[in-house]
Amino acid sequence: MDSTEGTSHTGFHAGSSSARDETRVAAEAARRRVRVMSATLLPTLPPPEPAAVPAARLALKTEGASRGLLDGAWWPRTRDLPSELPALTAVLDTLWGRITRVAVNPEHWPVIPRKVPVGGHVVKVGWFTPEIDPHKLLLLSYGTGRWDLLIIPPETGAESASRLMAAASGHDGPPLTASALIAAEETRYGGTAPVSGVSPEQADRAGPVTETGPADRLLADR
Repeated sequence: MDSTEGTSHTGFHAGSSSARDETRVAAEAARRRVRVMSATLLPTLPPPEPAAVPAARLALKTEGASRGLLDGAWWPRTRDLPSELPALTAVLDTLWGRITRVAVNPEHWPVIPRKVPVGGHVVKVGWFTPEIDPHKLLLLSYGTGRWDLLIIPPETGAESASRLMAAASGHDGPPLTASALIAAEETRYGGTAPVSGVSPEQADRAGPVTETGPADRLLADR
């Protein structure tokens, strides 16, 4: 009599390849279920909103004003030039044409980058020690013109900043250099330190933005 008689042949030995394949398939299906469950349990977070860039604190000479030595004044919030330039050029691009170059004296700027990405284009940044007043910013718009702005120290109080902006952007502004305007403010009012009791909101309103016409001078590309 055959020794296998009465033994069922419908199953598979636990160590057979078919059994191992079934085990792997079942394990993979279980892992997929765990991944799906984990994914559905995690909350969906909204994409982060871009941080709003504060508007530039700026005062510019109006159309027809005597140009003098300055075209207006800029009151940055910090001495971080890469962070401050985008807000400034966003305003000036619409008034003067795309700003392509900026130059400063390095005396009051701890870091001066070679290039700064601004509004879909790049502004090249340079510095010149003897040629540029330490309190002045030089801007160039390719093929359009050159402009010079008084740089009001960031730590200046709102009252002093307002007076300096008015002096630099007045219709017949005084023929003073940027440093001379700062020195005159310090001599007459005792410095450009912050004024106590002035809120940040009042400080931001100290310098209105006004339009200006194209400058009458061009500067060769350096």
